[in-house]
Amino acid sequence: MIFKTFWRKNKKQDDIKSETDSNLDKFKYKTTIETRFVDFDMMGHVNNAMYFTYMEIARTKYWKQAISWDWEKTGVVIASAGINYKLPVFLKDTISMYVRTSRIGNTSFDLEYVIVKHINGEEKICTRGKTTCVAFDYKTKTAVEIPAHERNKMIEFEQL
Repeated sequence: MIFKTFWRKNKKQDDIKSETDSNLDKFKYKTTIETRFVDFDMMGHVNNAMYFTYMEIARTKYWKQAISWDWEKTGVVIASAGINYKLPVFLKDTISMYVRTSRIGNTSFDLEYVIVKHINGEEKICTRGKTTCVAFDYKTKTAVEIPAHERNKMIEFEQL
């Protein structure tokens, strides 16, 4: 019996390379992220779970500085969160995070994140992330419409 393998005929795919500043011009908000010793694992790079904390820090700054979200009136919960890792962040790396609102619905909106590290005057993309956020009333424990003021600020700031 002869077995023929087809997979060997397929062209070998190249590894995915890290991205430089491609598509960063879409982002109008950028903040510095300060790493702490506790953020690093035994391999000497930022532990994968810490990136979600960095996303939380950056979105809180974004909402406060760019959108002026009124937390006392309307809360926000995260419905989903995802991240794609491109390059590791090491102890001596200086990193920044870009944040932008990429979609606005009735009760939810998406935020996109890009972490970059600064190497010889260039920004190298380390991660790309996304969260779906839901406007939320903590008293009734239900999703609510995104308040008009915050919606308008997101549209104006992002020029959507």
